[in-house]
Amino acid sequence: MAYLIVKTLHLLFDIAWMAAVFYLPRILVNLAEAQGQPQVQARLHLMGRRLYKFGHNMFGFAFVFGLVLWEGWRLFPASLPNVVGSRHWLDAKLLLVALLLAHFIWCGRLLKRSEAGGALPTAGALRWFNELPVLFLLGVVFLVLAKPF
Repeated sequence: MAYLIVKTLHLLFDIAWMAAVFYLPRILVNLAEAQGQPQVQARLHLMGRRLYKFGHNMFGFAFVFGLVLWEGWRLFPASLPNVVGSRHWLDAKLLLVALLLAHFIWCGRLLKRSEAGGALPTAGALRWFNELPVLFLLGVVFLVLAKPF
């Protein structure tokens, strides 16, 4: 039962974090398109800052529960099974999660640059940048479900 609770909480916080990962780049696109509209830009900067903070908090919770799933069996062998063993699908999944985190952090830096008056990439470039997390998440979901290696 403990395993299912921890896994459920990990998935819940993953979903919340992914909402921020998907929406923050869209805010950047809107910022790039709102040149010359200071009130709109101020609102988008506020939304972006709040979303970035929310995303970091959700990632932190997801990370803690993921760590418990990954290594918790060493501390609580009666409650949490060793779900990984010697399989390497988790290594690939963690690489993709690291890429998602790097993407999210880069979005935060672009947001801070924009708030400081710096230029953003074009809206078209940001739209492409917005699609990268979908590909990374596709890989994560496949690895978790298929455990191919």
